[in-house]
Amino acid sequence: MSQLTEQLSWPSVLIDSHCHLDRLDAQSGHVDDVLARARDAGVRGFLAVATNLEGMPALVELARRHDDVFYGVGVHPMQILEREPTLEEIKDCIDRFEPVVIGEIGLDFQADEQGALRVPREVQLTRFEHHLRAARDAELPVSVHTRAARDETMDMIERHLDPAVGGVLHCFTEDLDMARRAVAHGFMISLSGIVTFASAENVRALARALPLDRLLLETDSPWLSPVPYRGRPNEPARVLEVARVIACERNISLDEVAMQTTANFHRLFRRTAPAHAAAAHLVNT
Repeated sequence: MSQLTEQLSWPSVLIDSHCHLDRLDAQSGHVDDVLARARDAGVRGFLAVATNLEGMPALVELARRHDDVFYGVGVHPMQILEREPTLEEIKDCIDRFEPVVIGEIGLDFQADEQGALRVPREVQLTRFEHHLRAARDAELPVSVHTRAARDETMDMIERHLDPAVGGVLHCFTEDLDMARRAVAHGFMISLSGIVTFASAENVRALARALPLDRLLLETDSPWLSPVPYRGRPNEPARVLEVARVIACERNISLDEVAMQTTANFHRLFRRTAPAHAAAAHLVNT
């Protein structure tokens, strides 16, 4: 059997380490149905990252209803705000909601056709610094978005975050040098459905080159549907396609990819391990 069509063997499970469950209802149907389809595909954990602080109560309520859903706190670098949260307000939000990760945060310096940034550079840098300092004080890992800001992203991480806390560069499409620099600072690298795109040989090269114990899987759903689902809203069940391509590129079994990336997830997001183990037991009995 080709590894591209290989199925998971029980008890191997997958985890979607980065998804936007609060954005799924409008595109993929009711979130409960989306999660059920993912569980049927062998996905047993979902990390729902925030893009703003106002949406946190809804994420917390979603996780309350689903033991295998975890969540982050943070403001996305492309989020336009009327007023920036202070460092103390971010810390208060962390204390109130008790997330497993600070994210989705980061830097996005990709300019539009007129050469303008959606959120000004200095605003993004200050926002990112505040989140990194809050994560350091809370001893929580971070989930980082980075685009057109390689050196700035790593400089900020190295300046403000303890390597013992670490984090993940999510939906990674940058070069191997940046990945190695992040790994040296306690980070993991997350690959998305982009790894399945015909044009993404650079990402498949990363899948081959990076240590397996530093890789995570994600969908970034409802965006970035993998092959063969291009053009449709993405959902967490399709993290299986990401795992299949990584297994094929590394010439290892799908089960090995599943087991190692699941272990990586719980090693990085330390608050997830006990709750996830209980949820997995309930699902598999």
